[in-house]
Amino acid sequence: MYEYIDGKLTFKCPAYIVVEAGGVGYHLNISLNTYSLLGDVERCKIYTWLHVKEDGHTLYGFADEGERRLFLHLISVSGIGPNTGRMMLSSITPNEIQTAIVNADLTLIQRIKGIGAKSAQRLVLELQDKLKKEGSGSLISAPLNNTVKEEALSALMMLGFAKPASEKALDNAVKTGGIEQSVEQMIKLALKNL
Repeated sequence: MYEYIDGKLTFKCPAYIVVEAGGVGYHLNISLNTYSLLGDVERCKIYTWLHVKEDGHTLYGFADEGERRLFLHLISVSGIGPNTGRMMLSSITPNEIQTAIVNADLTLIQRIKGIGAKSAQRLVLELQDKLKKEGSGSLISAPLNNTVKEEALSALMMLGFAKPASEKALDNAVKTGGIEQSVEQMIKLALKNL
């Protein structure tokens, strides 16, 4: 529902922040990773995820899009709720979590509070292929000045295509249609090759 909130950071503690945007203060639960990345900024752009349940709505905030994407992967696993996902992101960095899952490092995953042997195995079983498919650079937030090719790659990955296959298809699309194509044209040509 909410993609991000951009506003004045009015309160910050390791568990949550309050961001004022448009005269409204938003209470966002955050991980220690996000807390450390925020530093001493006065304005911030926080990517969000809204958790709706019958007894309330809870907003979760993330310093970058990659952390939010990993959080959504984590909570898609049976037995891992939003608070456990946040605990995981607070215990070790998102890149360490991704590497541990891809490499099936159960020992490292089990060191996280609230994650036992069965949960660690389930995380690896359900997410290993997804995270391998996305590639190691998937947690790096996209640069603000995207090229047409980078935007097309991002769109193809959001559609569920693997990064290596998407890059190869886009290279072929550039050879076929030239570098001066629009994002839409490049995606259409790439889809023919996927």
